[in-house]
Amino acid sequence: MNELVKKLTEEAGLSEEQAAKALEVIKEFIQSKVPPMMHPMIENFLATKGEGDNPLSDMMKNFGG
Repeated sequence: MNELVKKLTEEAGLSEEQAAKALEVIKEFIQSKVPPMMHPMIENFLATKGEGDNPLSDMMKNFGG
């Protein structure tokens, strides 16, 4: 989420705290629209990743891809 927080602070002018809260609200909204079995995938996609990690690839592994 650090990358998304940084993007929101730079491009939307939000404070780091506001950006983190916005992402939490978005995560909760998305999770409310999908089956519970998909919640870990959303968590992984939005989680803080190290340099070189690919959250989309990680998410697809949960589908067996």
